[in-house]
Amino acid sequence: MNERYVSVRVKGEFALFTRPENKVERVSYPLPTPSAARGVLEAIYWHPEFTWAIREIHVLAPVRTFGILRNEVNSKMSPGRAEPYYADEDRSQRHSVCLRNVDYLIFADAEPKAHGGDHAKYRDIFRRRVEKGQCYHRPALGCREFAADFGPVEGAPEPVDWKEDLGLMLWDMDYSSGKPPYWPRFFEARIENGVLRVPREPLAVLA
Repeated sequence: MNERYVSVRVKGEFALFTRPENKVERVSYPLPTPSAARGVLEAIYWHPEFTWAIREIHVLAPVRTFGILRNEVNSKMSPGRAEPYYADEDRSQRHSVCLRNVDYLIFADAEPKAHGGDHAKYRDIFRRRVEKGQCYHRPALGCREFAADFGPVEGAPEPVDWKEDLGLMLWDMDYSSGKPPYWPRFFEARIENGVLRVPREPLAVLA
């Protein structure tokens, strides 16, 4: 890989990277979306001068799915709400199709925001934090309750033998307007030999 890239190995017992087209029942993509992978890196190291741009995701374990039922609240409690809020009276049971025993390598680059320049020092900080197991908060695999373990990529196995066209995958949300509504941005996802290569720009913008 390019020496400008940082890398991290991410593993977990469970994961759920929700497909946005499913409104009620949650169904996971077979691997992390670029925005979910970026969230893992930001949990390890975040800085306001740059953003992590995901370049590749390597799938090291076969894709295994399972279903769970969870009780979830239907609405959020407003800070200005005067009357009590009882979660037991405002919840429903929802089904989720999740991933089990996941293992990934994530490769990313630090893209500058306003000031430009080469952020080599930030990449070095990230690498040191990965080696020491340091993070701002515990990385999650799609859902907060699905915690992730992370470490260096050295010694990781080869990606799985997997080749497939996944169709449109969520690239990120478009917040450029500064106010709602925000639009999802997609790209054509294709797995080659267990590797997803992420384009620098989405191929489609859907409202």
